[in-house]
Amino acid sequence: MTRRILLIALAALPLALLPDLAHAAAAVATPPAGVGGALERALDGAAGGEGTPLSLSLQVLLVMGLLTILPALVLMMTSFTRIIIVLAILRQALGLQQSPPNQVLIGLSLFLSLFIMAPTLEEVNAQAIEPYAAGQVEADVAIERAGDAFATFMIRQTRETDLAMFADMAGQGSFADAEEIPFSILLPAFVTSELKTAFQIGFMLFLPFLVIDLVVASVLMSLGMMMMSPTIVSLPFKLLLFVLIDGWALLMGSLAMSFG
Repeated sequence: MTRRILLIALAALPLALLPDLAHAAAAVATPPAGVGGALERALDGAAGGEGTPLSLSLQVLLVMGLLTILPALVLMMTSFTRIIIVLAILRQALGLQQSPPNQVLIGLSLFLSLFIMAPTLEEVNAQAIEPYAAGQVEADVAIERAGDAFATFMIRQTRETDLAMFADMAGQGSFADAEEIPFSILLPAFVTSELKTAFQIGFMLFLPFLVIDLVVASVLMSLGMMMMSPTIVSLPFKLLLFVLIDGWALLMGSLAMSFG
């Protein structure tokens, strides 16, 4: 199941590009006269004639080019941002510098994101990837369907105030329907909302460990041990507290449920 979700994610995320790419491609296909006319004839020849899809080699080249922006899509259009920030704040709250290492945090965030995004990825696979692979729909239709699936997920996690802020800055006012929100406004609003939520969760995580640091610092001051670092003394107590309450299970479960 995990392998299938990974394959779906790698194939689906490039299709989650802005639906406006289809309109941009149509605009490029109609250049001006003169030199543009020659370019148009050359493109038609490469595509096999007017109205004929691009050849397989050109489609593979296009997909390989789209894969270069895959890391940005993973970061900006999924639950990855919130998870990695919360885990980084937790490591800082525990007083640990390199444990767990960055590779572990990134891997944990990635696989937890795949778990959270599994329903969306399954929808993209059923509505966009499989019909496109079977030749039932064109690439622009598959891109639009995949973008709609990701947009549905992003809208559920985006605050209305953030959407309104970016809509006002873009001069577009309010939207009567969620389907009318363009990706150029939805994406920054979604990222902003994710950052706010991540820092709110991080603040709640920081409080109990901050209390332990304050108690240890006060005890050391009362004993006259001012030269000893409170962080060194409080670290075992913070680790003990985190293990006793089964902190990793609680944190993973809370993060997954926060996207409900």
